[in-house]
Amino acid sequence: MNCNTQNAKIASITEKTLIVGIDVGSETHYARAFDWRNYEYTRKPLEFSNTEAGFRTFKAWLEDIAAKHGKTAVIPGMEPTGHYWFALGKFLQDSGMRPVHVNPHHVKKSKELDDNNPSKNDRKDPKTIAALVNEGRFSYPYIPAGIYAEIRSLSNLRFQTQEELTRIKNRTARWFAIYFPEYKDVYGDYKAVSGRMVLKEAPLPEDIHKLGAEGVNRIWRDAKLRGAGMKRAKALVSAAGHSVGSKEAPGAARMELKNLLNDMDVYTSRLEELFLKIEEKLKEIPYVDKLMGIKGIGLVTVSGFIAEVGDIGRFDNPKQLQKLAGYGIVANDSGKHNGESRISYRGRKRLRYVLYEAAISLIGKNAEFRAIHEYYRTRKENPLKKMQSVVAVACKVLRIFYTILTKGVDYDAGKLMGDIRRPRIQAA
Repeated sequence: MNCNTQNAKIASITEKTLIVGIDVGSETHYARAFDWRNYEYTRKPLEFSNTEAGFRTFKAWLEDIAAKHGKTAVIPGMEPTGHYWFALGKFLQDSGMRPVHVNPHHVKKSKELDDNNPSKNDRKDPKTIAALVNEGRFSYPYIPAGIYAEIRSLSNLRFQTQEELTRIKNRTARWFAIYFPEYKDVYGDYKAVSGRMVLKEAPLPEDIHKLGAEGVNRIWRDAKLRGAGMKRAKALVSAAGHSVGSKEAPGAARMELKNLLNDMDVYTSRLEELFLKIEEKLKEIPYVDKLMGIKGIGLVTVSGFIAEVGDIGRFDNPKQLQKLAGYGIVANDSGKHNGESRISYRGRKRLRYVLYEAAISLIGKNAEFRAIHEYYRTRKENPLKKMQSVVAVACKVLRIFYTILTKGVDYDAGKLMGDIRRPRIQAA
């Protein structure tokens, strides 16, 4: 039975259910308790701190109200305000309760229903949250545990490290644009080993020009570096001699480049370490090797998918995954107007990004997915634009991942093509 429909959520609330609205804060939370008819049991909100003692006070308060009014089930509802709800949510889950989330946008829009006033305060918000829970307008948050929690945390660290590395690369490009714009004519990649060896000893164009071609070549010979010789050295010295880069604040410029190169090394090493750790942890997930066997799918895609989805067994069908990724189709029809449909963008942003990148990779490297992409774009009936076709391929990737991870089957290119009853595709 699908427990994610609104009817199923409403059906889970009975006369024996205690509904608790919680306004989550960084240090202090506020709670109010109601029954299934929105009758309040509390005269004033319970104020409790974001500590173990505060959580125990809240639990005792709940148990006292439940016992006094004969309630056998408790549904605590809250807004997912950043990371502040994590500790409370885990405590409630460990205490045998299942916390639920209400959309902050819904809270903002419905808080005027009682008093026709847009004011926001610690007494009003818990009541609005509880009312939304009572109407079944909530979702069940997923708090990963075990290996899935480990992979999600490692994946988050990888994303953060990659973002920092991208910032450093952008700042490095800015430095060269200011002080040595001709460097890119000699080295297309700022991470080139021979170029970085020179930059560590002679950061500015004037330093390289002073060093000369012989001096530059000597740096490489002392390091026993292959693939770089006098020809490259002369090109670098010539570019330095004709540089139009800024000559101001040379001391600060040298220090900045040194820090940027060191930071690049640190974050590159950290990223490699994270990849090794993620690869090791992924081996504990059943059938992951079957995903890695698909041409065009790599470690980044699989780790990102597992990190965002968690235990895939909690989903009844791939449509729920599609909705989680924000790839659900939203119609734009009204009366005689038939607008263009689009995806909802309501879901996990990183999962949507991972699937999109996977689709791009498969279209470029995998013949079957490339043929499907070409068909979507060129079919006579309802041809898709390029971006729409990529999204369609991303949704197909999602369904394939779901089937492999839930059933343990191998990827079958022939079956993939045969499932689409299109003569043009089968001929390809």
